[in-house]
Amino acid sequence: MALDPNTRLGPYRVVAPLGAGGMGVVYRAEDTRLGRAVALKLLPDAISRDPAAVERFLREARAAAALNHPNICTIYDIGQEGDRHYLTMELLEGQTLRERLAARPFELPALLDLGAALAEALDAAHKAGIVHRDIKPANIFLTTRGQPKILDFGLAKMRSAAAPAYSAMPTVDIAPAHLTSPGTALGTVAYMSPEQARGEDVDARTTCSRLASCCTRCRPGCPRFPAIRARSFSRRS
Repeated sequence: MALDPNTRLGPYRVVAPLGAGGMGVVYRAEDTRLGRAVALKLLPDAISRDPAAVERFLREARAAAALNHPNICTIYDIGQEGDRHYLTMELLEGQTLRERLAARPFELPALLDLGAALAEALDAAHKAGIVHRDIKPANIFLTTRGQPKILDFGLAKMRSAAAPAYSAMPTVDIAPAHLTSPGTALGTVAYMSPEQARGEDVDARTTCSRLASCCTRCRPGCPRFPAIRARSFSRRS
């Protein structure tokens, strides 16, 4: 059920809807304590009580909140009002890279700047022990000033100081029966690296491969290695 304007969730007042997807509904809202405009994200009603969906939602907040980089969307707060889990983040004005590419491709100088900025952001995440795993044009936002921002760390793979290995994360299908294990593929298929498509363990190199696929898509007439990706799926055990 959509929230009406002036609905309150904790200290946040809903102003207007911004968008919706399978894993989140986003509203423009106001932090009434600070008088600050924010983006308020909630789980859709259909999955709001699914424990795996809630875990992915909270993981997104924890992963992004652990990072401080100008090209990663800043998380401000998380909370719960009744059965509704929500997070607040910086309010961005602009469009996703997917929307931008639907209009026109990038000229090479602008693409090089974009790729360098995103690579620096991902490097900061990798140094913090976080692998995004779902880099794609829909998860890259371009502000009206041209600044790229990485969104949606819901599939991020995080390594804690107490654990030598990265923690296990759920798949795109968020049913509890499909929690990550060897042989399970995560992320959007079109931008997967071969090892990700085969369900093998992934690391920072997989994210770099996905970023390269995104950048390739930004130039006219450049395919994304379709033969490699087809073989990856055919070899999956």
